[in-house]
Amino acid sequence: MRKSTFTGQETFFPKDLILSRIDQIINKKDDLSLDELAEKLSHSPLLPDLYATSDDLKERNIVSVIVLDRYGASPGSEQAAVYSFQQMLPLFTINQLLANGEISLEEGGLLLETLNEQWPKPDGKPYELLFFRKMGVSSCLLVSVPADLHFDKGVKVVARISLVELAEQLKGKLI
Repeated sequence: MRKSTFTGQETFFPKDLILSRIDQIINKKDDLSLDELAEKLSHSPLLPDLYATSDDLKERNIVSVIVLDRYGASPGSEQAAVYSFQQMLPLFTINQLLANGEISLEEGGLLLETLNEQWPKPDGKPYELLFFRKMGVSSCLLVSVPADLHFDKGVKVVARISLVELAEQLKGKLI
C-alpha cells in the first residue's frame, strides 16, 4: 500500500504476506537457485497457471478427502480429477474453515457457490471473504479491500479472510 508520509510517498507491505514470503525463502533456499526462487516469488497474478490432481491435493494435505468427496469436480469418481488454481482456491478455503471449526459442511456449499459465482472479479482489486451468521442463518460475501463494514448487533462475523493471502498460501503449498 502506498501512503503519504512526512517524507513523501512510502510503500507499506502487509505483515502476513511478508512473513509468508520470508518463510518461503528460508524453506526453499536450499532446493532452488536464486533465479528460480526469484521467479517463484515474483509478483504473479492472483490466478497463476497451476494445476493439481485430486490425488496431489490429498497427498500434500492441501484439501482433505472429505472436502474433495463432497465438493470436488467428480464426487465418487475413481479417476483423479485435475483442478486449476481457480478451482482449488475455494476447496482450500472450505478445508481451512472446516478444519478450524468455523463452518459446517452445509455452509461449505454456500461458500463454494459464492466463490464460484463471484470470484475472481475482472477489476483486479484484492478481495476479502466474509462469513457471518445471525440467529443461526449463515451468509457470506466478497468485498473489495479496503472496506469498513458495519453489521447490526445480532451478526457474528465468523471468518474474514483475505483472498490474496489465501492464494499466496495455496501457491506456497503447490510450488
